[in-house]
Amino acid sequence: MGGSSGVTGVSAIPGAEPCPFAVVAPAYNEALVIGSIVLQAKRHADRVIVVDDGSLDRTAETARLAGADVIRLPENGGKAKAMMAGFARARELGYDAVVMLDGDGQHDPGEIPIVAAPVLAGEADLVIGSRFLDTRAEIPAYRRAGQVVLTGFTNLSVDGGGFATTDSQSGFRALSRRALENLTFASEGYNIESDMIAHFASLNLRVTEVPISVTYDVPHKHKKNPISHGFGVLARIVGLIGYKRPLLFFGIPGGVIALFGFALEIYTFSEFYRINQFHYVIFTLGITALILGLLLVSSGLILNFLASMIERRAGET
Repeated sequence: MGGSSGVTGVSAIPGAEPCPFAVVAPAYNEALVIGSIVLQAKRHADRVIVVDDGSLDRTAETARLAGADVIRLPENGGKAKAMMAGFARARELGYDAVVMLDGDGQHDPGEIPIVAAPVLAGEADLVIGSRFLDTRAEIPAYRRAGQVVLTGFTNLSVDGGGFATTDSQSGFRALSRRALENLTFASEGYNIESDMIAHFASLNLRVTEVPISVTYDVPHKHKKNPISHGFGVLARIVGLIGYKRPLLFFGIPGGVIALFGFALEIYTFSEFYRINQFHYVIFTLGITALILGLLLVSSGLILNFLASMIERRAGET
């Protein structure tokens, strides 16, 4: 068990002894709200670890005055780096469970017991607080549309486990000790949410979801432009799909393109025999599509074979 900061952890299991766990909150220029978040989180957790990700304001000082265990990074390195630093501290302190929540005030610390409950009960290794499991979360339409796209691609990137998330980008989560010991993946910035799901699913860790609320009426809103943020995360997820499911990523599109090219060639020659007119543009387009499609299918097959060999050798070692 982890060391206590003088606040008793609240058990989410009625009748059970309190199980100390830590809260990890990354924060960047959140001096206006971080103190309130720490004070509320301390009502439920044994320790609150705030990772000050190179803030230019008094985030670290405010969090420390509120009673947080503060890790101060010298420069802004992004959410993934901050979270990994917080998780490392929790492991060093011996905690068997950690709740992660954003330090900007979007999440309600009062829901920490709800998110932590499946982990504390030994029912899950990763619990995702989903904004889409009920109607409590009021999400702007443009954000909801973006989240649906990112969640769909994240589910395509998941290899094994059969789990499909409803909110891949939620930063309100709980991790078990087993999950903490298997944070063996590389990630950058806001990609950590999707990377974590794909990695844990490949290790057959137990993943579940619970409903949470969210508010976007916070002082600093989003740290990045939502559009650039969304495309950045999407690019990373697409890369994961290409690596883990090459037949899906290359083979299916390649097959469709090849069929399209073949259809254009049939049309070109049928028109030539019917009216003795040769459509050079359509012919060239068809040949190009056919070659490109076959190349994509071949690439998918080769990469799938190599991925299978790598997995087989990894299993033998």
